[in-house]
Amino acid sequence: MTDNATATRLNRPLSNTNIVSESKLVSPAELMNRYPRSESATQTIENGRTEIEAILDGNDSRLLAVVGPCSIHDVNAAKDYAQQLLALRNKVSKHINLVMRVYFEKPRTTVGWKGLINDPHLNDTFDIETGLGMARELLVWLAEIGLPTGTEALDPISPQYLSDLFTWSAIGARTTESQTHREMSSGLSTAVGFKNGTDGNLSVATNAMKSASKPHRFLGIDSRGHATVLKTRGNQYGHVILRGGKTPNFDSVNVALAEQALEDAGLAKRIMIDCSHANAHKDHTRQPLVARNVLDQLVSGNSSIIGIMLESNINAGNQSLSDASDLKYGVSITDACIDWETTENLLMEMNDALAQR
Repeated sequence: MTDNATATRLNRPLSNTNIVSESKLVSPAELMNRYPRSESATQTIENGRTEIEAILDGNDSRLLAVVGPCSIHDVNAAKDYAQQLLALRNKVSKHINLVMRVYFEKPRTTVGWKGLINDPHLNDTFDIETGLGMARELLVWLAEIGLPTGTEALDPISPQYLSDLFTWSAIGARTTESQTHREMSSGLSTAVGFKNGTDGNLSVATNAMKSASKPHRFLGIDSRGHATVLKTRGNQYGHVILRGGKTPNFDSVNVALAEQALEDAGLAKRIMIDCSHANAHKDHTRQPLVARNVLDQLVSGNSSIIGIMLESNINAGNQSLSDASDLKYGVSITDACIDWETTENLLMEMNDALAQR
């Protein structure tokens, strides 16, 4: 009896006790074969990365502007928006390098919709393989039409599926302090912006820049989906993104403080301003005010501000996901955005002012 009881106890599972099910996922290599990258798409991405690196190196005086929806939930609307953004990109290309914001993953403070990859059907079915396919197909299409894209690198696995199609990446305020994301950033093939903490703490971003610039070894997956140890060379194109905290931090005083913090840390003075989030007091209508303040700093001679971020969509505001079958077209289901007309007018205004610099 004792031997049987001991055997039963030893055979009792002690791992995955809270796991309900497991589903095998397509490998990165298999997904890439389904949605291959053409030569023209490859050229868009390579050129986009080279242009951003030139801006960060100080060899290109244009302003980098990452502009687009808070998150992608409707691929057709994203394509409509992209075509308008591409036309605007061509108009302002002499003074502004426009990159489309294409966010497929959303960090949540508690719970909520986690983005197109996690829940592409907007109904909590979490069909992740379909979500990855939709994301890759859209990114290939965007690259084909000549529009470079930027995203938030949130899940440490998904870059193996999609990162060959992005020209720029960000690490969010909730994850900048994460060792996992600093390690991942050291191996990303794009320039990476690190946001200050949600409380406004800037040191988490400067520490992240310093960490990501160094080589790392960490657990990940390879192109076949096998667990592997990844060794990175370090990413030399990190920069800080000021997104506000308890108070906004886009003004000239806070920019000067950020410049000093970067200098003290022995890091390049590369600063991007997020015109949304806490810098706009979470009010999308204030984004143009933030952008114009940044513009004034640039026109006055600031050389450390290399870019801005704008949350923009076809139509203004946002909407609840309570009824996915009755959503308004071109309206965000996450953070509220400015509409296309406001976006176009603002960027044309900035382009004209930068032409006089």
